[in-house]
Amino acid sequence: MKRIALFAGVALALVPLAAVHSQTAAPITGADVLAAEKALAGPEMRGRGSGTADEARAAQWVADRFVKAGLKPAPGMDGYLQIAPLGRSTVTGDPVLMVGGAKITGVGVLMTDGGRVGGTAAVLRNPGDAAPADADVLVYTGPADKLGQVRRAARGKVKLILTGESDMTRRYLSAIGGRPQIRTTLAGGSRTPSVALATLPAQALAAIHAGDMVTLDVPFTAEKGTTTNAIAYLPGTDPKAGIILLSAHLDHLGVKPDGTIMPGANDDASGTVAVIELARTFAAMGPAKRGILFVAYGSEEIGGLGSTWFGMHPPVPLTSIVANIEFEMIGAQDPKLPKGALMMTGAERSTLFGMMQSQGALVARDPYPDENFFQRSDNYSLALQGIVAHTLSGWAVVPTYHDASDTVENLDIGYMTAAINSLVKPIRLLADGDFTPRWTANGRPH
Repeated sequence: MKRIALFAGVALALVPLAAVHSQTAAPITGADVLAAEKALAGPEMRGRGSGTADEARAAQWVADRFVKAGLKPAPGMDGYLQIAPLGRSTVTGDPVLMVGGAKITGVGVLMTDGGRVGGTAAVLRNPGDAAPADADVLVYTGPADKLGQVRRAARGKVKLILTGESDMTRRYLSAIGGRPQIRTTLAGGSRTPSVALATLPAQALAAIHAGDMVTLDVPFTAEKGTTTNAIAYLPGTDPKAGIILLSAHLDHLGVKPDGTIMPGANDDASGTVAVIELARTFAAMGPAKRGILFVAYGSEEIGGLGSTWFGMHPPVPLTSIVANIEFEMIGAQDPKLPKGALMMTGAERSTLFGMMQSQGALVARDPYPDENFFQRSDNYSLALQGIVAHTLSGWAVVPTYHDASDTVENLDIGYMTAAINSLVKPIRLLADGDFTPRWTANGRPH
């Protein structure tokens, strides 16, 4: 928790002590939060699968809430929905793994772009070690719980990671229906190859050595689709003062091949509900100096595609966005956080955290710095554009994550409601133009 006092002091120095909000609004109620959660995470929405008709229906439901609140379409938009074209693929046959010209059985492909990848293999035992520069295939034999770290470090460097089967990889493969997960991309956009990920039984993995030639071939067919963002706008009184962006993602994992609905009540119906309730509250308070843009993105779960499309086709100039607050999984209290608090990813990177804390927001620093959550949510693409953008989250490693148990019944509605209410004052101060957040030294990502 070091440096909190420093940033709080900076914020207080920049915020007039006599800052007055133009209007007030009734507190957000737990009944309203619960009703919205039941609508978004109920069985009728079928888990809001990324890029599906269910996601589009959820986006329309969110848009209807924006209209009911009295919000306007965003500048440059005729309505409240922004639709992005997708290119998606379907596996059409069994994957084939070859090592030194011999077919290896027992391969389980977790992630792939489809088609053939491969090259020279290197063996990595310690997740902290760097892969050899000339390696195309990484054979990882270290701890299973460090696989995510290894894969992130390997992006842009290797084409394929092979690792041993584990309870974690078996659960993941089961969750995606036992078939490889092929990345969906924005149609017509640049497609940087991802790192394919496959598992093998321990004995088969141990038989692969540094220098072996390895290829993985996954047959597939290409298809077209769409994803949908819901967007609304509360105009400000001064068009030159800038815009505040409040956002969340509305999609989840949809319906599993066995028919199980993945409700996604916490991930991220909870964040979407925060955006809806804050939209209703600020609309009732009346216009502030700055405009407020409310966005619920589609297709976050398959690579942040809705937010990427928004960044490529913003309804307002990105340079006009003063700050972005993203809401992600705010429905459960993390035991590592102070009671009642949400964590702000990258809190030390800007002056926004100190201001919000000083104005009563129930926020705390990210207790999982090694997980790089700042870079793993929809805020990051805007932060790379220079916009001060952070994500607020509850329990980032909640046991219900990506599980059918992520239901409304497993949410802490009281915690969630109190946290949202605590944000009204500082966000209104932002909108009134009394404070402009800045990156701290070396805080802006590149």
